[in-house]
Amino acid sequence: MNIPLTESMYYILISLTEPNHGYGIMQQVEELTQGRVTLGPGTLYGALNTLLDKKWIEIYSQEDESRKKKEYMLTSRGKEVVEAEIRRLEELLTNGRKVMKHA
Repeated sequence: MNIPLTESMYYILISLTEPNHGYGIMQQVEELTQGRVTLGPGTLYGALNTLLDKKWIEIYSQEDESRKKKEYMLTSRGKEVVEAEIRRLEELLTNGRKVMKHA
């Protein structure tokens, strides 16, 4: 399943629960993280190609005009990956809090 996910991959995936295009993904990630995570175009489009190859996302629509703006969408497989990652992160937090409470 290829988890753990990188932070960038995680945020890209959760930005695609609704159809979104590249610039919209960059804006949403920046907003979700209050500016802590910013995706450059190279990072974003490299990650999108990887996610397409893994079939975790799909092209939702594509304009046939000169810019060919594509919208991407999370697949059911991608949703399973995100849900597994959330469970993994919750376990990390729970165990960390449990141990640190007694430190």
